Amino acid sequence: MREGHEQNKREFEDYAYVLDFLEYGYPEDTRPLHQKKPIAQAFGEKQFVMMELTFKDNQVADLAEKLYIGKGKREKVEFVSKMLKYEQLTPTAKTELLHVIKEAVKAQEERFIEFLNNCGPITNRMHTLQLLPGIGKTSMWKVIEEREIKKFESFKDFEDRVRKNIVDPLAKRIEEELKEPQKHYVLVKWKTTH
Repeated sequence: MREGHEQNKREFEDYAYVLDFLEYGYPEDTRPLHQKKPIAQAFGEKQFVMMELTFKDNQVADLAEKLYIGKGKREKVEFVSKMLKYEQLTPTAKTELLHVIKEAVKAQEERFIEFLNNCGPITNRMHTLQLLPGIGKTSMWKVIEEREIKKFESFKDFEDRVRKNIVDPLAKRIEEELKEPQKHYVLVKWKTTH
């Protein structure tokens, strides 16, 4: 019982990237100006959760700024207001999303190298690697052959040996999993439970 509870334990984000900063809240919010607080739409670094952040008074943020939102003292963020769906993002946030996903992927290089070294087939006919945009059968076999010779050690090692940029396909796959319903969620794990 305890083991099951531990498996379902929710992980919280420690850092989020700003997708859009709204100094006076949403334009459609009809409350008087003095009742509004600055908010931001943001993207969680580890779980890839999209969220709305409420800021402390007189605090501002730049697009793509990485903010601490974990437990303990936060410099700018007062609290996480709510989780957001892709459809709720502002046009600016949607435009900024792929850029910050790339930053999150780069910040977690070890995690994604482990994924590339260990991911396997999803079905008898499809390998997980084929779900990454731009990775066809030829590239998939090259990745599998290279990792059997020696596990990848970094994005640079991957790109030198496979001769393919891998940050962009990883980021695009995460964006796809956030935007549209998918048959398989391989990088945005929280979507499998929703």
